[in-house]
Amino acid sequence: MDVRRAGTHDGKTPATNWLHRNWRRALRWSALSLGFAVLSAAAPGCAATSIRSQSPEDIAAAGAERTLVGELAVPDGLQPVAVEAVALVTGLAGTGSDPHPGPERAALLNDMQKRGVINPNQVLASSSTSLALVRGYMRAGIQAGDHFDLEIRVPSRSETSSLRDGWLMESQLREMAALGNQIHEGHPLARAQGPILVDPAAESSGNTISQTRGRVLGGGIAKKSRPLRLVLKPDHRSVRNSSQIGAMLNRRFFMYHQGIKQGVATPKTDEYVQIEVHPRYKDNIPRYMQVLRAVPLRETPSEQMERLKLLERQLLDPITADAAALRLEAVGKAAADTLVIGVKSEDPLVRFYAAEALAYLDDRRAVPALAQAAREEPAFRVYALSALGAMDDFSASQELREMLALPSAETRYGAFRALWAMDPHDPALASENLGDQFSYHALAVGGPPLIHLTRSFRAEVVLFGKEHRLKTPVVLDASQRILIKADTPDEVVISRFEAGSDVQKRTTPNSIDAIVRAIVELGGSYPDVVQALQQAKLKKCLSSRLEIDALPQPGREYTSHSADGEPARGGRQPVVSTPLPDLFATPKEEREEKPAAEDAASDSEPPSARKGGFLARLRD
Repeated sequence: MDVRRAGTHDGKTPATNWLHRNWRRALRWSALSLGFAVLSAAAPGCAATSIRSQSPEDIAAAGAERTLVGELAVPDGLQPVAVEAVALVTGLAGTGSDPHPGPERAALLNDMQKRGVINPNQVLASSSTSLALVRGYMRAGIQAGDHFDLEIRVPSRSETSSLRDGWLMESQLREMAALGNQIHEGHPLARAQGPILVDPAAESSGNTISQTRGRVLGGGIAKKSRPLRLVLKPDHRSVRNSSQIGAMLNRRFFMYHQGIKQGVATPKTDEYVQIEVHPRYKDNIPRYMQVLRAVPLRETPSEQMERLKLLERQLLDPITADAAALRLEAVGKAAADTLVIGVKSEDPLVRFYAAEALAYLDDRRAVPALAQAAREEPAFRVYALSALGAMDDFSASQELREMLALPSAETRYGAFRALWAMDPHDPALASENLGDQFSYHALAVGGPPLIHLTRSFRAEVVLFGKEHRLKTPVVLDASQRILIKADTPDEVVISRFEAGSDVQKRTTPNSIDAIVRAIVELGGSYPDVVQALQQAKLKKCLSSRLEIDALPQPGREYTSHSADGEPARGGRQPVVSTPLPDLFATPKEEREEKPAAEDAASDSEPPSARKGGFLARLRD
């Protein structure tokens, strides 16, 4: 008889064929059976006592039996990419200079000639222009069309004395490198343009270095999206693992494009999986990658139920609550009820971590605990506000609206930014685009009157309340061309001076809202508004509090309390191990900035010793 006709393969019997395919499983089960037999023989009658309560370490070990994506792959693309350009600044009031010969001048002349500028050398020789070095950082996960801040500085040997009132002309931002004495450029990744914001206090303090430094808020516009990737570790690279990671991530995270459901992961090769940014994590990319890496590579429903019980025990222990909450978040909606148990805990740490993870599942049961954390505990505030802003829930937006009237400047502005992240068109934000230059918001809210300005993230003025006035008499210099004068308590005159033209004037009521609008009507920019308001604060003629970048801060310690409400002994401890959300990142958190004195010293150092970007290191 032909055994192949009997349904076997390679002439083997069904039994031997099954053993050939499953020999590893058979050996494993044999070893397990032998192990149980030895244990039973060695400890008769002790089977019941061998099942005991597990410590957090035991739970962690049990949870590790599920292979997580993070064990096979590491994130790539989380570091910001520096893009730079040599650009032209115009509009200077006689403080510019003709740049020295060198690679920067040659690069700028080449760019000007490509753009069809007539007599470029004559343009560069004008005292109203200056060559400037531009640098920006394209954050992880940035999408085409997104804006980012730019840093502007003049070369160390430049004779330009100030960039105040300057306008950065359009330039292409690229990654750059130097070979010999030449600049080598990559492909354009972004474009740059906009008004330059110089520290208004630099001129009065006599700091010449700061007067030649500035920023263009949101002046960089990405031309290409930066993809995120999970790169498989060398020992785990295979098409099978790449496909399995993609399948499990797409089971957990998906989006809808034109009504079509699409997963976030695309296995590209055996080496990496490309990741799309899920909308819920668009302002918190670091957390997104942490959650992706906490997704199990394979898990049956029964195994998931078993792991949820173990993670519940971890969640209720303050020591392991942060890791457990993140893993529960990676499970998805099936873990929501477990997280709710943590939200009801009496321990503030457990309650916060559980509520934070629950918010990223868009579960409204997280809202009360997060709102309380944002109001009452500074150590939790920045993370709680980010989590509320990631939700698509009316109760979350309502809590944020109520925070707009609180006394704390960082809480009310943090709530404002979270609301903006949730929905930029929310009527509560009273959004306007003044002069097509900056975002303006006059909020009809209670609480102490507050004016908030930004020097990072985006150009923005926010008025909390409506009673904002100047104390008169006062004269303010908004720019070299715009003057604000108030002789009486009720009227303010704003004048614009231009060489060869008549003086333009606007007479307005004495209110900051009217003054800001008049500055823009006269052709003023966001830096002009900042200059005027900061001068008013320095002269102590503002009736309202003025704050700049009053953001909730990371890295604060949480103070635990005893049952009677008193701070517990030794109760202070570091808290919140997750990275700072992108929504509240500032230049200081994104990278280490040098103080002005160090900048001044670096100008005398050789190029190889300088920091702060490729162009800044070129020999002049």
